[in-house]
Amino acid sequence: MHLNHAPDAPRGADITFDQFLAVDIRMGTVLSAEPFPEARKPAFKLVIDFGPAIGVKKSSAQITDRYALEDLPGRQVAAVVNFPPRQIGKFMSEVLTLGFGDADGAVILFSPDRAVPDGSRLF
Repeated sequence: MHLNHAPDAPRGADITFDQFLAVDIRMGTVLSAEPFPEARKPAFKLVIDFGPAIGVKKSSAQITDRYALEDLPGRQVAAVVNFPPRQIGKFMSEVLTLGFGDADGAVILFSPDRAVPDGSRLF
């Protein structure tokens, strides 16, 4: 499946509120970030704490254009936590870290403007 991330992409198909609720989007804090040189597209390996209910999960994130490794620990990020894990090379990505494409197509992380508890669910 290929998604069009451009700002002028057509609107997605209508869904029900229950379908929206099926996508479990939670807030977590990045504990660590490291290079992921084996990835086909430039990416970082993130370890993210989603609080006691979800726990600590790993994610591959294609955010190398706008973020430095040292700036990521301590940053809160949103992620889908109920997709099946996905094997990316030798790395198992357990959550989908969320972001938006900027004017150049680089990923900008989706995060709150104020701190919220890790594990908070988007609604």
